[in-house]
Amino acid sequence: MDRLRIVAANALTTRIKDQWMFRNSCWIVIFATAAALTACNQNDPHAAATATASPAATGGRSYPINVVCTVGMVADIARNVGGDHVKVTALMGEGVDPHLYQASPGDVRLLSGADVVFYNGLLLEGKMTDVMIKLASRVPTVAVTEHIPEDTLRSPPEFAGHHDPHVWFDVSLWMKCAERVRDYLADEFDPAHRSDYERNAADYLARLAELHEYARDQIATIPDERRTLVTAHDAFGYFGRAYHIEVRAIQGLSTESEASVKDINNLVAFIAERKIRAVFVESSVSQKNIQALVEGCAAAGHAVTIGGSLFSDAMGKDGTPDGTYVGMVRHNVDIIVRSLK
Repeated sequence: MDRLRIVAANALTTRIKDQWMFRNSCWIVIFATAAALTACNQNDPHAAATATASPAATGGRSYPINVVCTVGMVADIARNVGGDHVKVTALMGEGVDPHLYQASPGDVRLLSGADVVFYNGLLLEGKMTDVMIKLASRVPTVAVTEHIPEDTLRSPPEFAGHHDPHVWFDVSLWMKCAERVRDYLADEFDPAHRSDYERNAADYLARLAELHEYARDQIATIPDERRTLVTAHDAFGYFGRAYHIEVRAIQGLSTESEASVKDINNLVAFIAERKIRAVFVESSVSQKNIQALVEGCAAAGHAVTIGGSLFSDAMGKDGTPDGTYVGMVRHNVDIIVRSLK
């Protein structure tokens, strides 16, 4: 157990140092980007031309509609529902952690030049939420989660009274986000193409309904005594609730939270007692804490392996199946079933 404490303490020390550096730089970056937005619009001819040409600013309509999204999962909805009428840009790509993301001056230029901005909301985007609130006075800005019934959202007590933002891991809830994008484009922003948006959305929702059934059926094949998912941070709560698998994590809902030595020790004891065979890293989260967990289990006399890498807060590489929402969820389900079954 002394070895376990040393491993866990080393991981924790590195984590605290990283968080201290981030917190001291984050607000500087946000204030700088806000200033850069003003300066770029005044001094950058390209930025000024983009803002002038924006349908949101002129009241006209040009196609394709310039849609900017924060994370890949939201961008996937916009592409599928918008179809040929939209050109979608996602600010955060493969392997990017939205909880810690810092908006750059280039991001602010993209956002200010958009016709529509879609973001997840529920504080997923961390400090960028402040940017979204300010942006809404100039550009149509929509949180895709805003119409999800509140009684269906998770509200873990450790998240300080806020809701869990990782709703895409319950596919049935993510379908409501697709409906919000459909309704906004068809009813509020571009009713001239309502029938196209409704048709595109119907096709997309049908595929999501199939995905929901696939996830439920596959997870059900894992024996009850092995149906426990251990991950780096608490992103899979909706997944666990929807598909009946127990979820444990080292960190909380946001990767800004810090894992303590006690947290790791408690999870090691839980894994050893339950004889859990595999734990999982996440593509957008550092592996340090999970590696400390594996080494801690070994020191406690229980062998546990890393079952694979799951997509949590970011999808896979653009142009691959994992770079789509459907592909991302299927990847996770298949990895979990293969490692635990």
